[in-house]
Amino acid sequence: MKLKKRLHVMGKALHMELREHKSSFLVYVTLRALVIVMMILQIFNRNYENVFLCALTLVLLIMPSLIQINLKIELPTALEITILIFIFAAEILGEIQSYYIKFPFWDTVLHTINGFLMAAIGFALVDILNRSKKFSIQLSPVFLAIVAFCFSMTVGVLWEFFECAMDRFFGMDMQKDTIIHGFSSVMLDPTHSNIPVPVENITEVIVNGKELGLGGYLDIGLLDTMNDLFVNFIGAVVFSVIGYFYVKSRGKGKLARKFIPRLKSKDADFLVKAQEMEKTEEQK
Repeated sequence: MKLKKRLHVMGKALHMELREHKSSFLVYVTLRALVIVMMILQIFNRNYENVFLCALTLVLLIMPSLIQINLKIELPTALEITILIFIFAAEILGEIQSYYIKFPFWDTVLHTINGFLMAAIGFALVDILNRSKKFSIQLSPVFLAIVAFCFSMTVGVLWEFFECAMDRFFGMDMQKDTIIHGFSSVMLDPTHSNIPVPVENITEVIVNGKELGLGGYLDIGLLDTMNDLFVNFIGAVVFSVIGYFYVKSRGKGKLARKFIPRLKSKDADFLVKAQEMEKTEEQK
């Protein structure tokens, strides 16, 4: 009964949280409907792997609201909408609709946005501690920007670890390959003297007696990984600079305020409100 009661209270709090901002709620409802339609189509096509991705997307779409409720953190509307669209673009459009293959820039754009968003979240985590009277930590604007940058890059690196593990152990090919026409390798040095031997003008590759028809050599994920980290770096730097001037001007930056989470006010603590409503109903 206690678990059922907790879930009931959480459901009420979640309902209030979702409806707090009309614009983000509209985006959430629209994306959720599109995902459900996609899931039904995938069920008819018996593509159960994509059905799982749709189910995962539905869970991810509700995560921002759950985080706000449980951690008592307010996500600005612009940040919340960006996160929702990012999830939809990565899972539904990127994976199921194959936008990663159809549009080579798709993955690059998403990793750039990810670097920006993670820097905003990292910045907020330290900025909240900076403002809290419970902690003696007080970082300058420069160090806040550095922490935000490092947080974003760490998340980016961990994601690349995950992609590599999925490719290595499950053959997922999350680290997409690149066609190149030349490389240098010390493995080809007959003297074993650690001298890189160049191989240039590659026009065909034969594997197990079969021509792959790629028109060049297949780089196995390295360039994709480095590109992802580089654009993540760009996104992190951009927000770190924005965050620096935001703190420097004592919170006057309009753009930064749209993307930096903050602690919830007592009036917006929907979990407490839901608990109070539950007690009132029980008393009746």
